Order: sequence, then structure tokens, then C-alpha cells
Amino acid sequence: MTPDTSQERTSDPRRYLDPKVLVRIARLDLKARLIVEGFMAGMHKSPFHGFSVEFAEHREYVPGDDVKHIDWRVYAKSDRYYIKQYEEETNLRAYVLLDVSESMSYASGDISKLEYGRYIAASLTHMLLEQQDSVGMALFDDTIRKSIPDSSHPSHKKLLLHEIEVCEPSGKTMAGRVFHELAERFHRRGMVIIISDLFDDPQRILAGLKHFRHKQHEVIVLHVLDPFEREFPFSNLTLFKGMEQLPQVFAEPLSLKKEYLAALDEHCRTLQRGCRQNRIDFVPLTTTDSLDVALSSYLAMRMSRINVRGQ
Repeated sequence: MTPDTSQERTSDPRRYLDPKVLVRIARLDLKARLIVEGFMAGMHKSPFHGFSVEFAEHREYVPGDDVKHIDWRVYAKSDRYYIKQYEEETNLRAYVLLDVSESMSYASGDISKLEYGRYIAASLTHMLLEQQDSVGMALFDDTIRKSIPDSSHPSHKKLLLHEIEVCEPSGKTMAGRVFHELAERFHRRGMVIIISDLFDDPQRILAGLKHFRHKQHEVIVLHVLDPFEREFPFSNLTLFKGMEQLPQVFAEPLSLKKEYLAALDEHCRTLQRGCRQNRIDFVPLTTTDSLDVALSSYLAMRMSRINVRGQ
């Protein structure tokens, strides 16, 4: 339960492309740590050990390419090295999953969790499409509200930003059930980026995340909470409004604070531990975090970790 708050927002979806965020993350690649389909914007070769049998095109050799895939006939004619590319050699495929359940509408300050999630979704979508990667999206609460197939076409950004903009919070959070359904829908391996407050049973959530990993997807969980949810700073008799079809109640917060914080801590620890055990990135965020700093710091750490493992 959360205190009753509300806010107004304008209707220009481009506002979610915060220039500070885009400048900070433009230099960083959202690289896949595990085996995902394809390579990032031509920066490195496919992580698959083999190539498909269906030839697609040639591309110029770059340092690091396996020399066994050089087309020597082309070299004999042009005196330049070219690599044979096949249909399986594609860019990264990413799926952005944004929680639009009623609990995401809570805001103790100027920005709700859903607004913050919109900024994250728009920024990462922009970055991935700029890298010529393929991006799909799903909006969910207790069911899949909207599903948009992945595409790398430049015009796809306008569609995704529009859906990010017009979605309105409603319904309960049933992330675990939704994750199972989406894991079955995503037939080709890629990167799954989840933006949610994760107000569902942690074991159900982890079971859904494991389903993605079973399908060999890379998974990133961006756990968004409001500072008041993390700190529970209430002291006076407070009206708490149930955000997901729960009743309103008056309560004396000081008697609830210790138990609430212990339950929240256990919830978050369970999720973080489960993600770590399944090689899933778990990124805790609050809506007062400077998003440009939070995203660029995470992506820089991720790049550093991948580069160390690749050495």
C-alpha cells in the first residue's frame, strides 16, 4: 500500500529522450555478456561458433575476425580481405519489458515510477536503435497489454516512443506469469530488459526469469522503487491507498515501519540473490537517482566486466 498521490504530465513523447542521458550513454555499448544472437553493430563477430549455410553478403575484414572465413577468391581479384557473412550473423535482438501496473503510478515526489521507467525505456531504445540493433517491446501488468515485434528500422523508434508515451497504469502486477508467456513468445535468443517495481511474489518472479534464461536469453532487471517505498518515512496517522485494487486504510506508520522494512529487505535480497545465481544483472534504482549517472555507471561497469572476461 502507498499514500495517495497524483501528477500531471505533458504529451510529447520526445521528452523522454533526456539529452543528458543520451550524451552519457552514447559512448557505451549495451553488450551481451552471455551467448545471444548476433553481434553488436558490427563491433565484434557473432558469438556462435559456426555460421549458417545460407550465404548473405560480404563485408570487409576487421582485426579480430576469424581468417578462415576470408573469401580468398575475392582477395585474388581485389587484393582486399573480405569476410563471408551468413544469415545467422545478425545484430543484437533486444526486448524491453515495461511494467505499467497500477503500483507503478506511485510518486512521493515529482516523478512516478512509471515516468522514471518511461525515461529508461526510451533512452535504451534510442541507444540500441542507434547501434542498428533490433528492438521489441512489451507493456504488462497482470497480462501483456501491448506487444510490439522487434525491428531495427529507423522508423521503429517513433512507434516505440508512442507506445511508451500513451500507456496508462492499471491492473495488478503479475510479473511472474507474464514472464513465462513472453519467454514462450520470444523464439529467437536475445537480450531481455525488464523495468518494474517487481511487486509480485519473488519466487514467481524468479521462476519467470529462469524461463528466459532457459531459453538462453540475456536478462537485465532494472528494479525501480520510490524513495518513500525504500525508507517508509511516515510518522503521522496516514491514509494508505491500495494501488492495485486494495482497500484504503488509516494506519499508524511507526508501528508498521520495522516490519515493513524487514519484509521489503527480504523481498529485494531474495530477488537479488536469485538473479545472481542465474547470471542475471539486477540493478536497484530509485526515482530520485539521476538517470544519466545511474545508466552510464551501470553500462560502464558492464562493459568493464565483459572486457575482463574476454581477455
